[in-house]
Amino acid sequence: MLDISLSRRVNRRCDGATRRDFLRIGGLSAFGLSLGHLLQAESLADVAKPSRARAKSVILVFLGGGMSQHDSFDLKPDAPAEVRSKYRQIPTNVPGTLIGELLPRMAQVMDKVALVRSGSHNNDHHETATNWVLSGRFGSPFGDYPAIGAVAAHELGFSGVLPPYMAVPRNPSFSWELGKSAFLGGRYESFKTGDPNDANFKVRDIAPSEPLPQRRIERRQSLLAAVDGLAREVHGNDQIATYDEFHGRAVSMILSPESQRAFAIDQETAKLRDRYGRTTFGQSCLLARRLIEHGVRFVTINAGGWDHHAKIWQGLEQRLPEFDNGFATLIEDMSSRGLLAETLVLAFGEFGRTPKINKDVGRDHWGPSASLLFAGAGVQAGKLIGATDRQGAQVTTHPIAPPDVASTVLQTLGIDPTRMLVTPDGRRLPILDKGEFISELFTG
Repeated sequence: MLDISLSRRVNRRCDGATRRDFLRIGGLSAFGLSLGHLLQAESLADVAKPSRARAKSVILVFLGGGMSQHDSFDLKPDAPAEVRSKYRQIPTNVPGTLIGELLPRMAQVMDKVALVRSGSHNNDHHETATNWVLSGRFGSPFGDYPAIGAVAAHELGFSGVLPPYMAVPRNPSFSWELGKSAFLGGRYESFKTGDPNDANFKVRDIAPSEPLPQRRIERRQSLLAAVDGLAREVHGNDQIATYDEFHGRAVSMILSPESQRAFAIDQETAKLRDRYGRTTFGQSCLLARRLIEHGVRFVTINAGGWDHHAKIWQGLEQRLPEFDNGFATLIEDMSSRGLLAETLVLAFGEFGRTPKINKDVGRDHWGPSASLLFAGAGVQAGKLIGATDRQGAQVTTHPIAPPDVASTVLQTLGIDPTRMLVTPDGRRLPILDKGEFISELFTG
C-alpha cells in the first residue's frame, strides 16, 4: 500500500489507540491494486432499478464516537438529575419539535429534515457497531461486509471523471480504517480527499498548483503504468483486453480540469465558507456539496469526536456548534441549488450515549437508542419518527435498526438490497440479509 502522510496530528479514541491521517493513492492487494482498477467499476456495474429509486447521490455524515442524543435531538427535561441534560430545549420551525439549545441553526432547518429518535441496536463496541451501521450487515470489528458507499460504487459506477465513492477527509477510524469495500476489492474503495480546511488545500496528484512539466507528467504516468502492470498480472486474463481503457481513465482523472474544479474549494465565496464554518467539518460539508455537483455518487463525511466518556459539556460545546453550522448550511445550500431534491443526506453515529451521566461527567456507549437525521430525495420534511422512554434509554415506538437504514439508502439509489454479490472464493451473498425500507420517511 502506498500512503502519503498529510498530517502530524494524531487522533486518539477512548481505547487509547491512535490514527495518523493519510491520503492513500494506490494499493497492492489481491482485490484491487490501483486507481486504474478502481475505475473499472463503471463497466462492471450491473444496475438494478427498483421502483423506490429517487436519488442520484448520497451524502452520509458519520458522527464517529456517537453523538449524545440526550443533549442534541432528544432531550429529557423531566428525567432525573443524573440523566437530564444541562442544556435547555428550544423550539424549531416545525411546531412541536424541540431540540437542544446548542443547535440554533438546525432549529431553523428542521422543516427540511426528518428526525428519527428511534435508532436502535444492541452493540456498544466502536468498530463492530460502525461496520454494522455503515454496511447494514452485522459482522466482526474488521469489516466483513462492504460499506454502503462501496456497494453504491459497485452497482452504479461512474457518472463523470471522479470516483463514485469519496471520503472527506478520510474514512472513519478508531484503531483501524472502517467503512471499506471488504470483499468487493480495491476498485470500490473510497477516494480520500484529505482535510479541506487545511491552508492551501489541494488533493495531491489531482489538483496541481501549477502546470506540470512534461517530464513530471511522464514520470507520473510511468508510476501508474508500473503499479498497474503488477495489477494486470493478478487480475484474470479476461480483463486484460479492456485494461488500457481503465488505465487511460486513471490518467484522465489525475490531469482532468473537471477534477481540479471539483476540489477547488477556494473558488467559493468567503461569506459562504464562513457560513459553513472554518472547521474541518464545515469545509468538509462544503466540499461534499461540490463533489455531488461533479457527479460523485456517494460521499462519506467523517465527523468524529463524539466519544465523550468524560467532560461531556466541554466536548459538546465545541462539537455541537461546529455540527450546527456545517450541517444546517449544507441543507440550506443544497436546497437553494436544487440539489436536495435528488440527493439523500443523512447524519448518524454508530450508537447513542448512555442516559445516566457517569462519575467523570460523561456518557458512555449506548446502542439501544440514538437519533438519526434524513433529508432530501423525497424525505418528508419536518417529519418526526419514533420515540424513547422518559429517560431516553429504550425505544418505545418504531425502532429502526442498521439494516433498515442501509436498505432505505440502497433502494433510494435504485439498488436492490437483495441482489447477490460474489466473494473472491465464489460464494454468493445478498447485499443485505435483512432490513426494511423505512416507508414513513417518504411522501410516496
